[in-house]
Amino acid sequence: MSQKNLKKKAAAGMIWTALQKYSTMIIRFISGIILARLLTPFDYGCIGMLMIFMVLAEAFIDGGFGSALIQKKRPTQEDYSTIFWFNVGMSVLLYAVLYVSAPAIARFYDISLLCDVLRVQGVILFIYAFNVIQKNQLRKKLNFKVLSIVTVTTSISALIITILMAYHGFGVWALVTQNIITAAIPALIFWFYIKWRPIWTFSVKSFRELFSFGIYMFLTHLVNRFGQQLQGLLIGKFYNASTMGYYSKADGTERLASTSISGVMTQVTYPLYAEAQDEKEKLTNMICRITMTLSYVTFPLMFILLLCAKPIFVFLYSDRWLQSVPYFQVLCIAGLAGCLQSVNLQSIAAIGKSKEMFLWTIFKRIVGIGIVVSGLVCFGMKGLLAGVVFNYWFSWFVNISLVSKYIGYKWYKQIVDILPVTIVSLFAALVSFGVGYLLHLDMYPDGIVKFTIYVIIYLGWSFVFKPEAYTYFLTIIPSKLKIWKKKV
Repeated sequence: MSQKNLKKKAAAGMIWTALQKYSTMIIRFISGIILARLLTPFDYGCIGMLMIFMVLAEAFIDGGFGSALIQKKRPTQEDYSTIFWFNVGMSVLLYAVLYVSAPAIARFYDISLLCDVLRVQGVILFIYAFNVIQKNQLRKKLNFKVLSIVTVTTSISALIITILMAYHGFGVWALVTQNIITAAIPALIFWFYIKWRPIWTFSVKSFRELFSFGIYMFLTHLVNRFGQQLQGLLIGKFYNASTMGYYSKADGTERLASTSISGVMTQVTYPLYAEAQDEKEKLTNMICRITMTLSYVTFPLMFILLLCAKPIFVFLYSDRWLQSVPYFQVLCIAGLAGCLQSVNLQSIAAIGKSKEMFLWTIFKRIVGIGIVVSGLVCFGMKGLLAGVVFNYWFSWFVNISLVSKYIGYKWYKQIVDILPVTIVSLFAALVSFGVGYLLHLDMYPDGIVKFTIYVIIYLGWSFVFKPEAYTYFLTIIPSKLKIWKKKV
């Protein structure tokens, strides 16, 4: 693929991914607002308690081979078929494990309902196994238009059915159905839309070749997902389903915000990184621009959400969810680092350093998990949340150190590049908080005043000083819109 065509497809992919991400985000917001009034924290807590088991099982199915297929420049039919049958076999094995383990997991949490919930939701594993290859083929070809249309259509369909079920009193089963529909519709569409079909072969040679890269991607993904879901396991065990529900709502809302921008970019950047894996200078420039653009947009968003958390939660979800507010505010601090995680990790994977990435992931997760568990034991829920924040920022520092070592974009240069945005974002937050504190306004006026002051300070700095991050942001938008108009 020529450099010009690559740029055009990347830009188009960014547009479609943005449309998908923000359409899905709006749908999820609407879903969250409505379902928060129809369902209880207990319902959300039940799903949250089981999430770690589902996430780990899904990671085993893919095994990192999806990333390996994208990283390989010219995968063959044998490669695709081998991984397809591997995924199907793993789904059968893992569903059997979940089915047999379900009673023990329910006893672990002391909630008998979880046994049936896990067994039904486990059907997603079979659906996911039939979906992985087709989805990665579209990603490798940068065909994000189809991915976006299917994702948005699925989200709307799942939302309608889930709301109807929640309204008629199905409780936690409404959320289970939502998860199954969200997995099933794309699998069906991709199966009939994409002409590819597996052949009856399992190539040991292909498996070994992809395994050498994919195994470390899989292990890295597995360890990362376990580290991300560990707090849910701990809260579910040491507290109760309602507390888990409050945490899940806070975590879900924070992730929706912190990944709203980064999710768009990182879906497109990995195939681009893979194409440019032999050009370190080009990679460095890409990482720099993406990091600065992400920080410019996401940092002020997270600070505004932190400042206005209470009115936002009451307005969106009702005062039933007020206990989620302090959890959400702390998680917003973690989200500042979380939005930058994939930018660095994907670049390391793209240049083939999956083994090194895995070894460092083990190190950072051992440290992070130790801090989270220690925080819970010593200081309860506050200690756990503090551990989560440390875990995110420590992981980010390890990631930029790896990029510094293997690509050449020095870690201290990354810090310097995002420092202006960080300082101004924090300054605007302190001023906004101070004004709100002095005025002693009611909840909604307080939120409006803080939001207004923050935006004035941040945009004023951007317009007057025109920082580099702001310039990058402005150059991205017009180019994407120009390509969009040509396509329309």
